[in-house]
Amino acid sequence: MLRLKLYCAAAIIGVFGVGSGIAHAADWVESPDASAVLLNNANEEIGIVHVRQGTEGVLIHVKASGLTPGKHGMHFHRVGDCSDHDHFKMAGPHIDPHAKPHGFLHENGPHEGNLPNLVVHADGTADVELYSQMVQMTEGDAAIMDADGSTLIIHTNIDDHISQPIGGAGARVACGVFK
Repeated sequence: MLRLKLYCAAAIIGVFGVGSGIAHAADWVESPDASAVLLNNANEEIGIVHVRQGTEGVLIHVKASGLTPGKHGMHFHRVGDCSDHDHFKMAGPHIDPHAKPHGFLHENGPHEGNLPNLVVHADGTADVELYSQMVQMTEGDAAIMDADGSTLIIHTNIDDHISQPIGGAGARVACGVFK
């Protein structure tokens, strides 16, 4: 039985050129409901995430640079706090109001904070648009814009979508706050 409630609206939709900088709100087709500036562990801005409420979930647009090429785990975390730049642990664990296991491939998962891996190009850039029906902007147990906000975290390694508690995704290398 397929329990996956996340749909990729478009795989990689583009690559910004060398030196083109960080994405701006004007890159979004219409105004997002929320945006989060992505910071790396050195507290440098490396990208932006826009989130917009859809009919049954949220449309997510991630645009970043300065990342290591390859696949990186990417998740929604419970708390809107990226203040501890070395590790981003203040962001807390994944959004998981129903205490489900991590991973799209886990027989009892996934939990609401799960997202697909972010694919970073050889030049360190990524630009992807995807859709998640597991979270909402402001309504329900898995709201991104709840009282303490939430974060989008990019991890150093690939998420295997089954290992507990984070799919083997490793350290947190980028963080963006939604408040």
